[in-house]
Amino acid sequence: MSLRKSSGDNMKLYNYGMPTLIETSTLPECMKLCAELDLDFIELNMNLPQYQLDKIDVNYFKTIADEYGIYYTIHLDENLNVCDFNPYVADAYRKTVVDTIELAKQLDIKVLNMHMAKGVYFTLPDRKVLLFSEYKEQYLKSIDEFRNMCETAIGENDIKICIENCDGYENFQKEAIELLLESKVFALTFDIGHNHCIGGTDEAFIMKHKNCLNHIHLHDAQGRKNHLALGTGDMDIKKYIKLVKEQNCRVVLETKTVEGLKQSVEWLNKNIKI
Repeated sequence: MSLRKSSGDNMKLYNYGMPTLIETSTLPECMKLCAELDLDFIELNMNLPQYQLDKIDVNYFKTIADEYGIYYTIHLDENLNVCDFNPYVADAYRKTVVDTIELAKQLDIKVLNMHMAKGVYFTLPDRKVLLFSEYKEQYLKSIDEFRNMCETAIGENDIKICIENCDGYENFQKEAIELLLESKVFALTFDIGHNHCIGGTDEAFIMKHKNCLNHIHLHDAQGRKNHLALGTGDMDIKKYIKLVKEQNCRVVLETKTVEGLKQSVEWLNKNIKI
């Protein structure tokens, strides 16, 4: 049974994909598994050495994608900090994003997934001070510059940089995201497991901007335990599948093992009429 279905009368498609896994360390292994599970795309994780910009042979990646009928999204390096106060560090991360946008154009990639760095903090006797909050004006200026840079790099291409929730948004991050969302090239990723593990505190902010929701990382969770196969935790997965359909999102089944991915696909095929 294919997971690729129409979302209603508008006949738009919402697609399901897989992350790059430690157990599938080569692209052919990923492609084979993705095709076996009848998924639509692979999210290339740029934390892994084999998916660094200097390691990606565009012609090879195109050829194997065409062979299997599978496309790519990209998960940018989780260390990315485009607002670092050290300009040399910030420039390196910004160049990484611009170069990745150029790669996305060549491989017809529509989504770059990105975490928002919280930056360095100082621990005082009575509290923890996040430096991006303390120097918020400088931080937001960097965010504004980053947004403009990405708009220029993407131009009229159909590419979205989707900001993912992780361990609870700080107020300065919410301000930054709202600045980014003023641009058509930015959107949101909703990681439902991350949200669950922090007591659901990011959900209200994401729902406030759900018209910008483009990408979902779907996995189960239980307590503080994350990235579980669907149906093995205590989350209301069907609630979020409804959101997928409403917002016509791409979905990464973000488990960390092959077995967890297979269980998630099996659970969807048994439990969700899609």
